[in-house]
Amino acid sequence: MSEKAERTRYSDAELKEFEELILSKIEKAENELKILKESLSRSSDSGTDATASSSKVLEDGADTAEKENLNQLAARQQKFINNLESALVRIKNRTYGICRVTGKLISKERLMAVPHTTLSIEAKLNENQ
Repeated sequence: MSEKAERTRYSDAELKEFEELILSKIEKAENELKILKESLSRSSDSGTDATASSSKVLEDGADTAEKENLNQLAARQQKFINNLESALVRIKNRTYGICRVTGKLISKERLMAVPHTTLSIEAKLNENQ
């Protein structure tokens, strides 16, 4: 295969490299999710002692807002993990790194930055128009 010919997929060695990157990102994301869940359970446990009623209402509002924020962060983190796990399936199927719109290879630089992407820059830019 000459260098001029356009490649249709990444080599097994390249896929292995991406797999290692994704596995390390999953591990880090799962640790962050665990911390978020622990923070959520701690914020649920606090606030059992009744203090002055007006300050208690303010604290409850702040606690609710913080809990909502933690829930959103946890949901976003779980979605990220799911997307990374889907990328691992594409690696196993040897379809990883192929743009789902153009069918061309997504640049290695883009995959290193956003390893779960299924769109090339070209397709992503067209999607936003």
